[in-house]
Amino acid sequence: MAVAVIMPRQGQSVESCIITKWDKKVGDKVTPGDLLFSYETDKASFDEEAKEAGTLLAIFAEEGDDVPVLENVAVIGSEGEDISAFITGGAQEESAAEQGETPAAKPVAAAPVVATGSVQAGERLKISPRAKGIAENQNLDLSQAVPTGPNGRIIERDVLELSKKGAFAAEGAQAAPAAAQPVAAVEGEYEDVPLANIRKVIAKAMYDSIQGMAQLTHTASFDATDILAYRKTLKANGEALGLVNITLNDIVMFAVSRVLKNHKDLNAHFLDDKMRYFNSVNLGMAVDTPRGLLVPTVFGADKMTLNEIAAEAKRVAAEAQDGKISPDYLSGGTFTISNLGVYGTESFTPIINSPQTGILGVNNIQTKWKMVEGEAVPYQAMGLSLTYDHRAVDGAPAARFLQEVCKALEGFTALLAR
Repeated sequence: MAVAVIMPRQGQSVESCIITKWDKKVGDKVTPGDLLFSYETDKASFDEEAKEAGTLLAIFAEEGDDVPVLENVAVIGSEGEDISAFITGGAQEESAAEQGETPAAKPVAAAPVVATGSVQAGERLKISPRAKGIAENQNLDLSQAVPTGPNGRIIERDVLELSKKGAFAAEGAQAAPAAAQPVAAVEGEYEDVPLANIRKVIAKAMYDSIQGMAQLTHTASFDATDILAYRKTLKANGEALGLVNITLNDIVMFAVSRVLKNHKDLNAHFLDDKMRYFNSVNLGMAVDTPRGLLVPTVFGADKMTLNEIAAEAKRVAAEAQDGKISPDYLSGGTFTISNLGVYGTESFTPIINSPQTGILGVNNIQTKWKMVEGEAVPYQAMGLSLTYDHRAVDGAPAARFLQEVCKALEGFTALLAR
């Protein structure tokens, strides 16, 4: 009996996913556990495996298509089975077109056609949404595209090939090549690569954050002697005590989760005409991944022990780096921490993760000097950079928060005893 393969729902906030690769084609035999296709949300990527044995009878969505969750994307069954019950919407229309029928509704606007093109006059244009977007942005002549996707569909690599050839549509054709290829450019000296979906999301988020907020950054440093000594003790005894590898960043997260409870304006969201204050601290942590910057959340950090924070931070960071994190863990943060100190950064201005009102940057450790009983004494100092939304938080309260974080970290062992 034929069964549908649906687009899974990854998190409550996800409404659709983009298919990035099909690993099977129509007619292939599949068994449970076989990889069918890969797909991505705007922040994570996933693989979908077959849950039934049989033959892949139909594919309704191609590489690059943005498919609503829970919608049919394929059918698995026995050869010759009737699959009409699984075909709806656009898939039905495409199936009719392949059989020579003309859809009664939603006519497709024809792309510019030339006699020598690969898409013939009167032929229904089949193109993935991603490929269509690239073609429109670059004013490409789709009539010259050579479809390489399943069922004769034009996909992303086909329009990229058009771009390389300079196959621009007649209208604006003279202006477009000049903009795309400066006179001084030499073929082979550059490569144009379309932005990945996640890069577009990151770019928009960063731009909107800077444009929409009154962001200001304070910097300070503290004596890191106590936390360095404490971590040294943990490294020597942590395994025997059953502790995870607790890092300096975990220690900073613990201190911030406690101090934030005394500064409600920074454990909040600014929502234009109102402030939303949170009773729990849900700490976002900036994570560098192969796909770009992600900010997974450690929920309820203020109620966790140091070891629990360290364990949860490692779990969500690993899932983010592997591209397997649930989108539900990429939202809901009330404050964010970004650590560039591991790269030797002395100071920076982190960008707020909207609609949060603040973000703390963790810098490197440097040797500084202080006067003790008239003598200059060296000590290890760690820098912190607090960016806050001046619409929601004034300078003095922000400075008091940063000061309290520094004091909490300078006396960290005392903080643990509270």
